[in-house]
Amino acid sequence: MVDADVSPELREALRGLEDRLGRTVTDVNDGHARWELYRAALASDAARPGLLAAVVAESDGALASGVVGEALERVPRADRNIWVEALSPAVRAFSERRARELGLLEDLRAGAAAPAPDSGSVAGWSDWLQLRIAAEVSDGAVLRLLAESGRTKRIRRAAAEALG
Repeated sequence: MVDADVSPELREALRGLEDRLGRTVTDVNDGHARWELYRAALASDAARPGLLAAVVAESDGALASGVVGEALERVPRADRNIWVEALSPAVRAFSERRARELGLLEDLRAGAAAPAPDSGSVAGWSDWLQLRIAAEVSDGAVLRLLAESGRTKRIRRAAAEALG
């Protein structure tokens, strides 16, 4: 089969991942097959540098964005921008937001002060972030803020339950 849809750079990155992981992609033109290889690489610290090279070369923007979205929670905070910038600008917005939100979640988990109730910051938080905060942050002020002004009933209920 001719790899017409896959650039030489992506083909090389895929070969590197296959070598590191000891598995092969049966059809490199199949985004689902590439995704399975990428998922295996996400689970391997040793394969992540090769995975970043594949993201840079990946022609399917949605697939690359999905990989980066998964990688952001697995790479050190200082490396997140490298992963986001590996994406085409056309598909970068989601990952930029997720990286910012992960940083905020980590700060709140570490005890950073809750934003003022009237700051409007909670309104700018995604549902994903609000639910993660309700599940993972123990600060009463943050949880009260979400219990009172979380975007959905589910978020407000989760925060109220976490308050105990």
